[in-house]
Amino acid sequence: MSFKVLSAEIVHETNTFNIYPTTLQSFRDRYLLEGDHAIDERGDKDTELAGMLDVGRTYGWDVTHTISAAAGPGGVVTRDAFDTLTAPLFSAASGTWDGIFLMLHGAMVADFCEDGEGELLRRLRAITGLDVPIAVTLDPHANVSVAMCANAQILVSFTTYPHVDIRATGQRAAELLHRTMLGDISPVTLRAHRPMLEEANGGRTDQGPMIKRHALARAFEARKGVYAISVNGAFPNADIWEVGPTVLVTCDGNAAAHQSIAETIADDIWNHRHDVLNTYLSCTEAAAVAKAWNGDAGPLVIADYADNPGAGAYGDATNLLAALLEAGVNNACFGPLIDPVAAHFLSCHEIGAQVTLEIGGATAPLIGGGPLPVTGTLKWTGDGRVVGSGPMMTGLTRDFGPTAVLEVEDIDILIVSIPHQMLDLKQFETFGIHPARKSVIALKSMQHFRAAFAPIAGRIIVCDSGALCTLDYASLGYKSVPRPTFPLE
Repeated sequence: MSFKVLSAEIVHETNTFNIYPTTLQSFRDRYLLEGDHAIDERGDKDTELAGMLDVGRTYGWDVTHTISAAAGPGGVVTRDAFDTLTAPLFSAASGTWDGIFLMLHGAMVADFCEDGEGELLRRLRAITGLDVPIAVTLDPHANVSVAMCANAQILVSFTTYPHVDIRATGQRAAELLHRTMLGDISPVTLRAHRPMLEEANGGRTDQGPMIKRHALARAFEARKGVYAISVNGAFPNADIWEVGPTVLVTCDGNAAAHQSIAETIADDIWNHRHDVLNTYLSCTEAAAVAKAWNGDAGPLVIADYADNPGAGAYGDATNLLAALLEAGVNNACFGPLIDPVAAHFLSCHEIGAQVTLEIGGATAPLIGGGPLPVTGTLKWTGDGRVVGSGPMMTGLTRDFGPTAVLEVEDIDILIVSIPHQMLDLKQFETFGIHPARKSVIALKSMQHFRAAFAPIAGRIIVCDSGALCTLDYASLGYKSVPRPTFPLE
């Protein structure tokens, strides 16, 4: 039997504190691909789409893929973008389908509703009815809602952070969809939630309590009727009612026993809410460590956690860069600094020119550092297109837009126009910066950078520059989250 399967990929992680709305152009800036083009571009990479297609080929599915779209984390998604991106899926859904496979993030907030994925699934169910099985892949930084679980039988999240099992997750979810279409299983997804903004370590799976939680989840999956357990650390920079960590159990059979599994793991998240793995230095403290670092064991990597574009921060904070320059740190690189005005200005100069200008700090100078006056040597300008080579990005393209490299006092500064976090060595190397040869690498990321940079690092430290993704949650002014919510209370 050849099953007819409808699929779509619509991905956004929304930081509701970011003042810039996420528009249709925001999706075009990352990727917005029609079905066949999406398969050509993403169907053989480390993507959920590739994983779904792997399984589809094995079982002879007749797959119709409608759209693949993702925007970088940012402000709320506009109604126009939401309606435009979902239209191809909803139009196709009126046909006859044996199953539907969706690749979502799980933390989308639109300007007209807090629960973007829940709204998408509600509208889809209104078209298909309740009988068509729907499988969904999620990022483990999803804020999973009750509506999402009510409208999709199968929800499966990545199990790693950094996310290096994306294709495998697509395969796991697709296998469950196939078994459901066969009538072999009749799954539902149960949910346990705790009143926290996020798991204490943001869901890190390279060390700490998440390792044991996932081992426990895999052991529980050996039980009869348990098909997938997803442990979601949540996305805290969303001022919404259903924020916070969740544990999902995709299962059939004894609902009470399966719910107990979810509650057991969720209790562990709550009980370890004060256990933090990272030590967050100030920018001045991080710069002092960098000044004393000799580099013999490999580069010192400094991650600016708070200005991570991968969590919706603006990426233009200058506090860390200013501290490195003040400390006189040598043989270093820094990036990306999102400043399209500076990138354009530098593109008007010749390579080798001495240029004086202000960089960064334009969006929220009071929280991440204001515009920084510098004089430096222009080393590179041009198109910011990057093809990755590391664990998370091999063969995948990211585009920084117009890009420049300015050397200021022995620090190579990567200045870009389109926000992306740093998660692949090629995001430096493409522009003539070779991080493995540096003594100090300062970058804007929380955790994903570790997949590519940890193998070359002599040491990794993390700083909180005070920017939009600061750990000082009380400073952000939450209004919509339930109260009490940890750590606000």
